[in-house]
Amino acid sequence: MDAQPADGRTARSLATRARIARAATRLFTTDGYTATSMTSVAKEAGVAAQTVYNTCGTKAGVLKEALDQAVAGDAEPVATLDRSWVREALSAEDPHELIRLQVQGTAQVMVRVAALIEVLRGAAASDPELAALWRTNTDQRRTVHAVFAQALADRGALRAGLDPQEAADTLLGLLSPELYTLYTAQLGWSAQRWTDWAAEAVTRQFLEG
Repeated sequence: MDAQPADGRTARSLATRARIARAATRLFTTDGYTATSMTSVAKEAGVAAQTVYNTCGTKAGVLKEALDQAVAGDAEPVATLDRSWVREALSAEDPHELIRLQVQGTAQVMVRVAALIEVLRGAAASDPELAALWRTNTDQRRTVHAVFAQALADRGALRAGLDPQEAADTLLGLLSPELYTLYTAQLGWSAQRWTDWAAEAVTRQFLEG
């Protein structure tokens, strides 16, 4: 049998990763991290258990894969800062529009990732590998927020006394999955209501007037 073209192999690999991530997300958010096994993920994904091991390595690796794909919205290896919604937001010259697009894009990510972040947060306390993943996830989110904060600073839009570092820290809190989960899952807000609130909160915190 002839070997598949490289692009065909890549497509199959991405499809497999996506199936594993979707299956893991369903199981982790329904049954919890501890109760979910590599075998159960494989069965849910319709692949061999060895495929899950070969693709992700460990159960923590499966959770990381699920988180990465939830953040991205797909299995393509494209960094967050290279995603189209981020580029569109950062290209906005008007600070209000930049914030609106940033929060809108963040909300779309939260819809996909917030429940998984709760799984990670709960499991990290007893698993060093997941604790490291938690720290990495937080650092990655702050890195993205720092780029947005600097973009506002470059436009001279940040209110007096607010530097980009503090602005990034503020975004990390206001646009956190923990706060999103509090308002949506616990207080019953819709994703749109949270989006509107968060955009107004960031605007009030960052901009003059």
